[in-house]
Amino acid sequence: MSDQITLLGLESSCDDTAAAVLRGVPGQRAEILSSVVAGQTELHAPFGGVVPEIAARAHAEKLDTCVEEALTEAALSLNDIDAIAVTAGPGLIGGVLSGVMCAKGLALGLGVPLIGVNHLAGHALTPRLTDGVDFPYLMLLVSGGHCQFLIAHGPEEFTRLGGTIDDAPGEAFDKTARLLGLPQPGGPSVEAEARTGDAKRFRFPRPLLDRDGCDMSFSGLKTAILRTRDQLVAEHGGLHVTDRADICAGFQAAVVDVLSEKTRRALGVYLQINPDSPTLAVAGGVAANGAIRAGLETVCADLDVAFTAPPLSLCTDNAAMIAYAGMERFATGGRDDMTLVARPRWPLDQSAPALLGGGRKGAKA
Repeated sequence: MSDQITLLGLESSCDDTAAAVLRGVPGQRAEILSSVVAGQTELHAPFGGVVPEIAARAHAEKLDTCVEEALTEAALSLNDIDAIAVTAGPGLIGGVLSGVMCAKGLALGLGVPLIGVNHLAGHALTPRLTDGVDFPYLMLLVSGGHCQFLIAHGPEEFTRLGGTIDDAPGEAFDKTARLLGLPQPGGPSVEAEARTGDAKRFRFPRPLLDRDGCDMSFSGLKTAILRTRDQLVAEHGGLHVTDRADICAGFQAAVVDVLSEKTRRALGVYLQINPDSPTLAVAGGVAANGAIRAGLETVCADLDVAFTAPPLSLCTDNAAMIAYAGMERFATGGRDDMTLVARPRWPLDQSAPALLGGGRKGAKA
């Protein structure tokens, strides 16, 4: 296929309503003409986390506005759109359903193809959008609800090497922030506190490092934070500023150590498949954490593996990645019709056993 297309993408899997317009030749690099994200932080702040019902209603209210803004930013109209791509899962089902129904209406009204996209594939294919990374590459997808190592063989072909069996790192960051009275989202709050803290004062556990393989666990780490906080409060009558900073620093150091060591193991498996031009890509909201990026870059430097991470604006949920994943599917003839359904669970590696548990930003997949 050599003809250029203009594709509208929609994303509504959790608490960010997003629309974006991409233009390019399917199967090749694409240009982001616009990317609009409407967050819901203020709506959920009083509850200390995302409330699915509130998120779903907000998506229904904001999707058309985001589409209009994305088209305006791209200096285009709906008549210029050649196809619609939409997140069809996994995620909070009310939000996913809002996006799917909006996309169906647009595709039906415009008479253009509809393309359902796996939200995780959107993250996993972002390195191809931003850096043109060739298959196969190793992807560490690390976000609020998901954490897994994937070998990306093609737009819809992934091998999972391991993942979290309980809380994802982003979820652990959020819960740690909540325990320490820090604002949500927890990732940026904990990272900011950790900058002034002593990471050596508290030695928190590094779960599953004593076991082989690439699976991870962060639930026990969260419990250790709770116990440390309660002990400090009992001994000193409260939690001092330095205590909070030191806890954050120790927690972040533990997460970095786990992700770094598990990445080293995953790379050992991946290098047997692609030893000549290996690349590790990291994506997802937690990929914005500077300490985690630095730890992963060190591992890659030690093993002579190229490292890539998307710009911060494309780490968190956005519709540009969904539009690009849709364009990749379009190139291979991927199309959907009005029977497309919203899916709370949708693993990228269909042959791998299901991971246990469910994350705040959607079911594990």
